[in-house]
Amino acid sequence: MGNITLKQVSKSFGATVIIPKIDLVIEDGEFVVFVGPSGCGKSTLLRLIAGLEDTSGGTINIDGRDVTGEAPAKRKLAMVFQSYALYPHMTVAKNIAFPLKMAGESQASIDKKVQDAARVLNLTNYLERRPGQLSGGQRQRVAIGRAIVRQPSAFLFDEPLSNLDAALRGTMRLEISELHHQLKTTMIYVTHDQVEAMTMADKIVVLNAGNIEQVGSPMELYKTPKNLFVAGFIGSPKMNLITGAPAAKVGATTVGVRPEHLAISKTSGDWKATVGVAEHLGSDTFLHVHSDGVGPLTVRGDGEISVKHGDTIFLTPDPSKLHRFGADGRAI
Repeated sequence: MGNITLKQVSKSFGATVIIPKIDLVIEDGEFVVFVGPSGCGKSTLLRLIAGLEDTSGGTINIDGRDVTGEAPAKRKLAMVFQSYALYPHMTVAKNIAFPLKMAGESQASIDKKVQDAARVLNLTNYLERRPGQLSGGQRQRVAIGRAIVRQPSAFLFDEPLSNLDAALRGTMRLEISELHHQLKTTMIYVTHDQVEAMTMADKIVVLNAGNIEQVGSPMELYKTPKNLFVAGFIGSPKMNLITGAPAAKVGATTVGVRPEHLAISKTSGDWKATVGVAEHLGSDTFLHVHSDGVGPLTVRGDGEISVKHGDTIFLTPDPSKLHRFGADGRAI
């Protein structure tokens, strides 16, 4: 079981409030991603759940048990950090086995659990190597293996892929997602990368200055952001946010339209625009344009669209896909 409930949990350092009072329920077996900009409190919230930071108020329950005052070791949680923190003089097998050895388990039990974890993580052929002989992705898998053998109620990942290059991050995203499907254990994953959040999560928690702005599935947040912060943060490239006359025309202070919801024409449309930079990516082309009275816009077009710097195009937003926001920044 890995049901985690936060009730009115807060964290302050002196007079500085990092996490105001928040409530959150994480169901058993969910893959939940905490996402937000640097300094929004996502790692602090993870550390409160892990017991690495003391709460200033509220309660944390794991499987119905109040663990607010319990030591990290008693919470049956396993944490994987951005830093692999492996012992360089130990083999992969001994690194994975270390927490079991410290817990006093029998050698037979340790050997079986290490072999099982190695098989799940494709590390069987590397068990006798040392960390210095491994790639970054393999080291991170060893760190995950060390967490798996503890058979925790939940895994807590604190930006585990930040030290990897872009291609390896993509591969590891798939591996961790596949691991979740195999283990069916609750996972909480912290990242500032909303692409990681969108591709991995069952449920995303968007944080801003310690506050939970919105909780929902990736597509819920994408299709129905509750406010301007979520609208501008979720999605790559970002949603176009437009004020002035175009927004007033649809009864809003700000109107949002995603790059893929702008139709492109070379002859006619609602907004005349001049192309600045055209990013041809093969499958897609992203146009960075400027439209008088509307402002700068990002437009997603077909990969083979034939436009270049300085060209004039016309854009028409899909009226059924417009997002309207009031003066308070909330969705209308």
